[in-house]
Amino acid sequence: MEDLPEALVTEIVKKITRTSDLNSISLVSKQLYTIEGYQRGAIRVGSGLCTATEALSSLCARFPNLWKVEIDYSGWIPGHGKQLDNKGLSVFSSHCSSLIDLTLSFCSYIDDSGLGWLAHCKTLVSLRLNNAPLVTSFGIYSVAVGCTSLCALHLIDCEKIDSVEWLEYLGRDGSLEELVVKNCEGINHHELLKFGAGWMKLQKFEFEGKIRISDIFPSDVYDPSYDAHSTAIYDFCCEGLKDLRLAHIKTWPDIGLRVVLGKCKALENLCLEYVNALNDNDMIALSRGCSNLKSISLWLNLQRYHNEATTSFTDITLYALALNCRKLQILDLKFVGCSPDWPSEIGFTQKGFLVLIQSCPIRVLVLHSANFFDDDGMKALSSSPNLETLELIHCEAVTDAGMRFIAHAPCLSNLTLRVCHEVTDVGVSELGHAHKLESLVIECCRGVSLQAMQGVAKSVHYSSEVASDALSKLF
Repeated sequence: MEDLPEALVTEIVKKITRTSDLNSISLVSKQLYTIEGYQRGAIRVGSGLCTATEALSSLCARFPNLWKVEIDYSGWIPGHGKQLDNKGLSVFSSHCSSLIDLTLSFCSYIDDSGLGWLAHCKTLVSLRLNNAPLVTSFGIYSVAVGCTSLCALHLIDCEKIDSVEWLEYLGRDGSLEELVVKNCEGINHHELLKFGAGWMKLQKFEFEGKIRISDIFPSDVYDPSYDAHSTAIYDFCCEGLKDLRLAHIKTWPDIGLRVVLGKCKALENLCLEYVNALNDNDMIALSRGCSNLKSISLWLNLQRYHNEATTSFTDITLYALALNCRKLQILDLKFVGCSPDWPSEIGFTQKGFLVLIQSCPIRVLVLHSANFFDDDGMKALSSSPNLETLELIHCEAVTDAGMRFIAHAPCLSNLTLRVCHEVTDVGVSELGHAHKLESLVIECCRGVSLQAMQGVAKSVHYSSEVASDALSKLF
């Protein structure tokens, strides 16, 4: 190695991506130590960053070309040593001239004065604050004014951020393309409309309100015929928006962010999770302008309309999507609080669902507690020419007969069944006869045994319980 030209050694080091490997080669020789230090562009540190300010200074000196830094104190306890404080953030402005991307998670000792140091990082493009309990709107405003290249801002569990001067400033003078706000109780979804002209630049927007049981099981009465898009109450444009996620908010009687659905012309990915009081008119307005929509996720709960309880959308929504969104490839439907029997409170029917499936090139389909879906639906799916991945959760009307049908789906390669108790070993054997599946996941399906899965797919996963990483999908 010592005889190799330095340029060639540098190219070799560039090919190594694993952090553990990079740490190892830096111990081999002074030459590799120096070259690896100059090539390292990203680091992630946390509770082990003892004497934090001094340690961070040493790291920035060791890696002078850092462009991405993540500091994560999740799981920190006082016995781990001192956390990074406001003075520590001054290291970035003085020692990290190439910093572009910074994530601060569970940094309990950083407040507005610390963010004031970040305002001197003129190259900063992306800032993520996750659980920053001392940061207020003043600190965010100082970053907005100082970091003129800021394109992405994530605020998660920042309870003291309330006023929106920073939002109005970024909308007027900023260059944000990505804005994510989650569980910030002081930021109301109506106030986000004050972003004004900034909506035109946004490509990704995500807002999640504070999660409350009342959001999943609401008691408010809504009007399913109300059309929030019939009048131009909010005069702004978001035609560049490609990714939109709204979760745990109420849109009735105030309009709020629901109006955004009618203004997205370039939207490709849409996720609506427990957004109360939306109706078919919102989805009609969205579908008319979103011919490029590729992915949609609808997590629906029961809504009250006079003396009835129902989900907010009906087959009208499915027909609108089928008519106008012919590029749709990923569909995720989840229903919470509805009776497992059919007919029930779900506004969708199998007929409307199949119209959408047959009109769009669906590759990935996830159905959660879709009690309208049965073996006849599986038969219709079996002729879908594009379906590659199918996930069924709590679909009690699907039986072994449905497995026999879906085994003949021409492109199906990934199948997941969770809590589908009417499927047994007989149905799994039908899947094996087709010899098509790349992967098969079966969890908490009491009629299926581990033995029945052997050889059914190249990769199999079986559990009598639902895996922890999938448990959150059930609720």
